[in-house]
Amino acid sequence: MPLRSDWSQRTCSMARGLDILGDPWSVLVLREVFFGNGRFDAMKARLEVADSVLTKRLAGLVESGLLEKKAYDDGGRTRQEYVLTPMGEDALPVLNAVTIWAEKHLPAPSAQAHLYVIHTGCGKPTTSADTCTWCGERLTAANTSWHSRSRSEQPIPLSTASGKEPAA
Repeated sequence: MPLRSDWSQRTCSMARGLDILGDPWSVLVLREVFFGNGRFDAMKARLEVADSVLTKRLAGLVESGLLEKKAYDDGGRTRQEYVLTPMGEDALPVLNAVTIWAEKHLPAPSAQAHLYVIHTGCGKPTTSADTCTWCGERLTAANTSWHSRSRSEQPIPLSTASGKEPAA
């Protein structure tokens, strides 16, 4: 039995979008892939999620076209990692908007519990999900970093749909 209703055929665009992006685990999985963390075991450890939950969310994101599987060699064994598709990369403004809204309105439990959206072109944090509030350039995965002090002292460039690893 499904955990919730299927909204994929609704006449409302927001309802159809929430059918995919309305699940917190799915959005957190996308966050991990944008951070360049697309391997199952690494995602599981970072998210502290059960295998069954992660497997279901990854399958749903692949089926919906936001992620695709890419083979990699794990020392003699071929495994799969998950990478963004162009459709998945287009979800970036949604994740940015949630992050910016939470930073503005919700208290952080610690100094390490912040996530800032940085436009790498000018190096400034932005308070807009789709354009840099400092220089006006459109934000894309290729020109955006997220700064999470729980991960790194420096902003982390995002992965893109081209399958390239984030720039160091």
